[in-house]
Amino acid sequence: MFDCIIVGAGPAGGTAAYHLAKRGRSVVVLEKATLPRYKPCGGGVSPIVAEWFDFDFSPAISIKADTIRYTWNMDDPVEVVLQTNEPIWMVRRDVFDHFLIQQGQKQGAQLRDNTEVTGIEFKSDHWQVNTANGPVEGRYLIAADGAKGSMAKWLGFKERKRRLAGALEVETPAPANLTSVIHFEFGMVKNGYIWNFPKADGYSIGAGTFIGGKAQDFRSILSEYGKKMFDVDINASKQYGYALSLWDGDQKLHTQNAVLAGEAACVVDPFTAEGIRPSIFSGLKAAEAIDAVLGGDRHALEKYTQVMSEEWGADMKWAQRIAQAFYRLPQIGYKVGVQRPAATLTMAKILCGELRYSDVADRGLKRLTASVIPGMGG
Repeated sequence: MFDCIIVGAGPAGGTAAYHLAKRGRSVVVLEKATLPRYKPCGGGVSPIVAEWFDFDFSPAISIKADTIRYTWNMDDPVEVVLQTNEPIWMVRRDVFDHFLIQQGQKQGAQLRDNTEVTGIEFKSDHWQVNTANGPVEGRYLIAADGAKGSMAKWLGFKERKRRLAGALEVETPAPANLTSVIHFEFGMVKNGYIWNFPKADGYSIGAGTFIGGKAQDFRSILSEYGKKMFDVDINASKQYGYALSLWDGDQKLHTQNAVLAGEAACVVDPFTAEGIRPSIFSGLKAAEAIDAVLGGDRHALEKYTQVMSEEWGADMKWAQRIAQAFYRLPQIGYKVGVQRPAATLTMAKILCGELRYSDVADRGLKRLTASVIPGMGG
């Protein structure tokens, strides 16, 4: 009988396993794939996450990016050198996720990979998680199995507040003169953007749409972008389509002896689609809640929902407002936002965790509104 079963070995599950094991709790992580496993993801990580751990992440970082370059329809470039305490980390998810799990294993957490969960049953005071390799029992459960996982549904979270976004990504080799520049392209994709995140040996080039709209031919768009901007043929590399579970309002994240974490909890930033930092944050808070309830705090799981609402959701309300304004009027947003160096530096600080949306969003939204309706600015 484990103190806690964690389903999913992504950033949320790995974080929760580490912090629970470090507190002396018996933990097992169930993961359907064999680690390390490939995971399509831009791989940008806010360096602020280092503050939530007591080990060095260097072995899991591919490169550090200190410059952001924006374009509008592959033209009108804006390049800004980051003025943050630490550059943005670029990681490969197979390496990063496995590294995080390994830190938990060093603290005593168990990993059972290549173990697909087939169902769950509550047994009076604990959970039985049925897997292809037999049942596993634990007093508490953290569901961290991602945007398309089944755990939330099995736990009874039928009507979740989330906005599913679509993305297509390709990993492609890069030329020898690869630089540590993050590229964002606006204008080619409606209601979203194209990204190119450099790694030590290549690019992660992708496109995503974040506020709905008609289906778009991402393959053709990325093919044109990759060829013209970086002289790479994305069609020569494998392409991955995937869903993003964007935050779309506060919701209950706890139930009988269980909580949701990571994309299963719909924590992805609805403006930037940043997912790793919020997943890690939810894993940290989920671990604190499970540890507290094991220690006798009967209301700890309820408090987890409250903490995620107050410490993450409150800021995501602002992110969602900015997303709605920016992606519906992207050319104006590019002109009054992206092309202003101060705005880009502010966004970099948000991505690095040094600022919150709530610190700056009101001013930014007024500026955007003023460009559309004269006299509305402030």
